[in-house]
Amino acid sequence: MTVESVKPETQIYAESELREPPVAGGGVPLLGHGWKLVRDPLSFMAALREHGDVVRLKLGPKTVYAVTAPDLTGALALSTDFKIDGPLWESLEALLGKEGVATANGPRHRRQRRTIQPAFRLDAIPAYGPIMEEEAHALTVRWRPGETVDCTSESFRVAVRIAARCLLRGDFMDERAERLCVALATVFRGMYRRMVIPAGPLYRLPLPPNRKFNRALADLHALVDEIVAERRASGQRPDDLLTALLEAKDENGEPIGEQEIHDQVVAILTPGSETVASTIMWLLQVLTEHPEHADRVAAEVESVTGGRPVAFEDVRKLRHTNNVVVEAMRLRPAVWILTRRAVTDTELGGYRIPAGADIVYSPYAIQRDPKSYADNLRFDPDRWLPERVKEVPKYAMNPFSVGNRKCPSDHFSMAQLTLITAALATKYRFEQVSGSNDATRVGITLRPHDLRLRPVSR
Repeated sequence: MTVESVKPETQIYAESELREPPVAGGGVPLLGHGWKLVRDPLSFMAALREHGDVVRLKLGPKTVYAVTAPDLTGALALSTDFKIDGPLWESLEALLGKEGVATANGPRHRRQRRTIQPAFRLDAIPAYGPIMEEEAHALTVRWRPGETVDCTSESFRVAVRIAARCLLRGDFMDERAERLCVALATVFRGMYRRMVIPAGPLYRLPLPPNRKFNRALADLHALVDEIVAERRASGQRPDDLLTALLEAKDENGEPIGEQEIHDQVVAILTPGSETVASTIMWLLQVLTEHPEHADRVAAEVESVTGGRPVAFEDVRKLRHTNNVVVEAMRLRPAVWILTRRAVTDTELGGYRIPAGADIVYSPYAIQRDPKSYADNLRFDPDRWLPERVKEVPKYAMNPFSVGNRKCPSDHFSMAQLTLITAALATKYRFEQVSGSNDATRVGITLRPHDLRLRPVSR
C-alpha cells in the first residue's frame, strides 16, 4: 500500500454559492459537543458523516468545523489555506514545544524538515536494519512460553529502543523506556482532556490529576535533557539525527538554539514512540484475535526465509505481513484525530470556512467509513492486494498524512512494524490471559486499555 500526495482536483465556487455547514446535534450548555467527545469520541466522530461532508461543532465556547469526507481531508492537508494549528496542536505544545518540526509552520518548518529528512531517506533505512532485527528478535527471546506479557510496557520498550539506537545512537536501557512509557500514558491522556474541554484556568489548579500530569511532563523533558547532555559530554559526533541537530544552522546561518534542539528531540522520540508502540499493541491484538492471519504470516516468513530468522532484507518480500500491518492501522489508527486552522477566508467542498476557524477530522472515522470500504469493520488484509486496492477511494487511507506534513518516518516505521510482526508470529501464537482488556483506550492516540498475552510456542 502506498500513500499518495497528489493534489486533488478542486472546484471553484463563487462567494454567493458557498454554504454554511450544518451544526451537529446533541450539544449541551457550556461544554457543547465536548461532552460527547469525552464520553464516546469515536462513535461521535464516525456519526458526523451522516450529517454532511463538513459539520460545525461547539467545543466549549469555540466553533470547530469537522470534515468527514476523504477527498476533503486530502484537500485540507494539501491546501496552503490551512496550517498546523488548532486544539490538538495547542494541547500538544505542552509536550512538543513550539520550536520542533511537529508544531512549526512556514519557513521554520521547511528548514527543520531539511535537517531531519536525510535520516529517513529510503536509501538510509537499510542502515538501521541490523538494529531493528536485533530488537525484534530480542522480544522473542525475552518473552517466555506460558508467561504473561504486559504488552503496553513491552511495546513501548521496543519502540523507544529502536528510535533511540537508530536515530540518537543512545544506550537506552529498559529503565528509561519504562519512564517514557509511564510518563507518556499520563501526558497523552491529560492533553486529550485539555483539547476537548478547553477550560484553561482549571488545569492550573493544584488538583491531583493536574499534579500527576505536570510530574509526568517534567519527567519527559528531563529525559530529553539527559539525552542531549550525554551526547555533548561524550564529544562524539556519530552520523545520526542528534548530531545533525547539534550541527544545524538557522535561517541566518547561526547554530539553532538549545530550545529548538530540545523540542526536536522530543518530537523525534516521544510522538514516534507513542504511535509505533500503540500500533505494535494493536498488531499483537490482531495476531491473537485472528490466528488464521497469524498462521499466514508465519507461513509467508517460512517461505521467504527457509527457516532462518527473519531479516530486514526480507521485509519487502513479506507482502501479506505488510498488508496485516496496514489493515491493523486502518481499523485502529494510533493517530485518530487531527486539526488544522484556516489562515484566510476560504472554502472546503463548497462550504464557507472563515479565517481563524479550527478544523478537525478523524482518520479513525474516515478509514472505517462504509461509503469507502465494503464490509468496513471486517479485518481483511487482502483488501490491500494490488487487484483490490484500487477500490479504496483516494485519501480514504493516509496513515502517515500527505503533503508537506507527511510523516518523514513512514518507511522507517513500516519496516520495523513489519519486521516485529514477522518475528513474533513466526515463533509464537498468542492467547489473552485473565484480566486482559483489549478495549480501545482513547487519548491523543488509540491503544488497548491493558493488553496482556500468553505466548505459546509454535
